Amino acid sequence: MSFSKHLPRHDWEPLVLSAHPRAYTRQNPSQLSSVPANLVVRRAFALDTKRHLGFGGRYSELMALPDRWISWWGHGVVAGLRLIRQHKPRVIWSTFPIATAHLIGLTLHRLSGLPWIADFRDPMLQPTHPESPRQRGIYGWLEKQTLRNCTYAVFTTQSALNSCKARYPKINANKFRLIENGYDEDEFARLADATVDAPALAPAPDQRVTLLHSGVLYSDGRDPEPFMAALASLKEAGSIDAASLRVSLRAPGNIAGITAMVARHGLDDIVDVLPPVPYREALNEMLAADGLLVFQGTPFNNQIPAKVYEYFRARKPILGLVDPVGETATVLRNAGFANIAAPDQKDTILDTLERFIPAVRDGQAYFASDEVIARAARTHKAGQLADLFDEAVR
Repeated sequence: MSFSKHLPRHDWEPLVLSAHPRAYTRQNPSQLSSVPANLVVRRAFALDTKRHLGFGGRYSELMALPDRWISWWGHGVVAGLRLIRQHKPRVIWSTFPIATAHLIGLTLHRLSGLPWIADFRDPMLQPTHPESPRQRGIYGWLEKQTLRNCTYAVFTTQSALNSCKARYPKINANKFRLIENGYDEDEFARLADATVDAPALAPAPDQRVTLLHSGVLYSDGRDPEPFMAALASLKEAGSIDAASLRVSLRAPGNIAGITAMVARHGLDDIVDVLPPVPYREALNEMLAADGLLVFQGTPFNNQIPAKVYEYFRARKPILGLVDPVGETATVLRNAGFANIAAPDQKDTILDTLERFIPAVRDGQAYFASDEVIARAARTHKAGQLADLFDEAVR
């Protein structure tokens, strides 16, 4: 949705075709309030198969192919054709990870003949996703149809682009384009924190260092257990205690399970497991922290968490608990961050923490430069997308 705010600066007026709000499991009022008042938005009928058509959370897979929002397809196509007749757009843009969105884009492209740009926020086919053979087959068919028919296919990471291009060697390589994720400067500008443009400062001598991870953790790929074990070793050695360090895990998902993990490692006085908060509160929390953590293990090597770019904008030191050969590690290194450790290797994490925490405490830890921050802004990414629209209509 942030592109819809920035594209007009590049002479492109967006129209938005979305699903009815009932189809969303969660909504974020703070982000919805940032949608431009004059933006044309059409919300077509859609249901979530699991919530609306299932029984006790169970439902037939045949009713959820390619995904649980397949009911959006027919109604979305009708609403899209009405938008095309009324407003005469020059290009269609659809975005995954909702597979039905690309199905709508494909159908509208075939019916209208308009150029179509297909955006892949995440890779469509991954080693372990989708798990269901039937859904995986549908995803494979839709990916192939999308790449054959779209004018351009946009990816957010170079490795995801390379992987997809390797699967389809007969498709013109010029069709594959890279536009990385980014942060929304307008959201930071709305924050009440007066230090939003200030660089990272060392905590006062009598204050503890606060490290923050904002977002979901998983047992596979984002498992915090080795990190907890490393913290426990530091605590046992007397290198950290409740007076010198606080670690906040905000909205990790399985709060009860991670809280039990914290207790098991004897870190109740150092690690806080916290519930979700509205988006802007989460941004303010990033600004208030002394250092920021990102978990991204091997299963997610072709993906980069969007919060990494928000971390850049927060101008805070970053500790990357990421696969050293993954895309997130590459982006961190290219931005100048050197504190990187594989998330499943306790001893490596321990060594990295022993360097990172004192550097943060002394105000010597690296944070993103103005050049890195400017490149990560979604205003810059919107300019890249607008250039691609120009190419498509030419």
